[in-house]
Amino acid sequence: MLSTMQDEPLSLGRLLRYAGEAHTASTVTTWTGGTTRSRSYPELAARAAQLAGALTKLGVGAFDRVATFMWNNNEHLEVYSAVPAMGAVLHALNIRLFPEQLVFIANHAEDRVVVVDGSLVETFAKVLPKMRTVRHVVVVNGDVHALDAPPSVAVHAYEDLIAGEPTTFDYPVLDERSAAAMCYTSGTTGDPKGVVYSHRSLYLHAMHVTTPSAMSLSARDRCLAVVPMFHVNAWSLPYAAFVSGASLLMPDQFLQPGPLLAFMAAARPTCAAAVPTVWTGVLARLEQHPQDLSHLREVVVGGSAVPPVLMKAFEDQHGVRVLHGWGMTETSSLGAVAHPPAWASEDEAWPYRVSQGLFPPLVEHRLVDDGNVLPQDGEALGELEVRGPWITGSYYSPTGELEGSDAFDDGWLRTGDVGRISPDGYLTLADRAKDVIKSGGEWISSVDLENGVMSHPDVAEAAVFGVPDEKWDERPCVAVVLRGGATADVEALRDHLAGSCAKWQLPERWTFVAEVPKTSVGKFDKKTLRQQYAAGDLEVVLAD
Repeated sequence: MLSTMQDEPLSLGRLLRYAGEAHTASTVTTWTGGTTRSRSYPELAARAAQLAGALTKLGVGAFDRVATFMWNNNEHLEVYSAVPAMGAVLHALNIRLFPEQLVFIANHAEDRVVVVDGSLVETFAKVLPKMRTVRHVVVVNGDVHALDAPPSVAVHAYEDLIAGEPTTFDYPVLDERSAAAMCYTSGTTGDPKGVVYSHRSLYLHAMHVTTPSAMSLSARDRCLAVVPMFHVNAWSLPYAAFVSGASLLMPDQFLQPGPLLAFMAAARPTCAAAVPTVWTGVLARLEQHPQDLSHLREVVVGGSAVPPVLMKAFEDQHGVRVLHGWGMTETSSLGAVAHPPAWASEDEAWPYRVSQGLFPPLVEHRLVDDGNVLPQDGEALGELEVRGPWITGSYYSPTGELEGSDAFDDGWLRTGDVGRISPDGYLTLADRAKDVIKSGGEWISSVDLENGVMSHPDVAEAAVFGVPDEKWDERPCVAVVLRGGATADVEALRDHLAGSCAKWQLPERWTFVAEVPKTSVGKFDKKTLRQQYAAGDLEVVLAD
């Protein structure tokens, strides 16, 4: 028996039209460093239509890649809106990557047009000559003459390009399974890999982000999108805002704790999203410069494990609930969010709060070890594998050849994360597979050690990484950033850590650093720490 329900394609063009028609009071606001500039969603939709018309005149057609090299701001959201809706493919380039990685990604994706923020023109100019397929560069909020482009590349000013274009556009009816956007993995091991999102996957994921089991977005919210729009499409916040009518607050290039807090004071967000290192800096700033955060309901933090001490500090000192989330480029991002069960008391809720969260119904999950599926009993430790309508089934290849096939297991994505799943479906990660430390045949979680060290009041940051050891094969080494004026030494930190881990896990090697190196998306860069250790560039203290 067949259903008689209508079958309308889920497309981002529908979301854009809906946002412009239904959410007339919602806005996107960009911080300039001292003031704000805002546009309503109807104004955004009109300018997106103008951009779609202008790109069409440049020859952009179905599935052509239009890249961005931009901060989070109003114009970036216009590109986010127009490009998928017109049937092209949005490709947000990570502005923090090394030049050779940027060139590799742009050539691999075969980007045809790049929209560049004026403040980033100098950086982009260094890589543009090596981008073989780029034919047009559009400069936003900057001087087009500052970009010395090759003869094969035409340079346009964004406002001049869209000026005079109609404020409506006849967006095509698209197959919901066709490509809408693409992002590349950070490439910490090997070349970055491209993930291509469909209209259907992004639409479904955006709807999930609005639900109570994710971020509970509504038209009453003002959401501060600190997570970069080049990082997994800003965790779908742009499209989730179109669904829910939540207003978006864009920090542009002003991402340091001081400017972020000034923006918060001016715009008073109700919710926010960013990686843990951002909120560590914000908390440290608040200790020196107190500020009212009563407007901020909750913060979703992902990208790496959130130290419990950070979560408690925000809640106890500022009344802000920090929610732990888990996801990857390959999962469109959100795969789980750590809302505790409704029945849990405050004490009972804490183990759920510090987990990576509960999987939604559209993300199937399992733990695997040596080819065997493990029980979800909260004890068995294995690699997490997932599948679902917003999980990638393969990596992009311009030649059609299979890339990264070892990342998939009979239709399941191998995440590279090692953890446990409780009987009621909550994920707790022990580590990334590449970061788990195997010492004398036993596993040590670097995340657990980091959380233990960072719970010391003198510690601002701590990263734990494995190093070779003649006796035990591998042992943990701790890189510590002390708070200003703190005097804690190795003995004090080891004594503190001894209360939260087994004696045999206690690290012997410690190094004090001014800053833990970070990846392009703000995660601890343990690969760099291991390289610095091997080269003898770290001053290591051996505990007695």
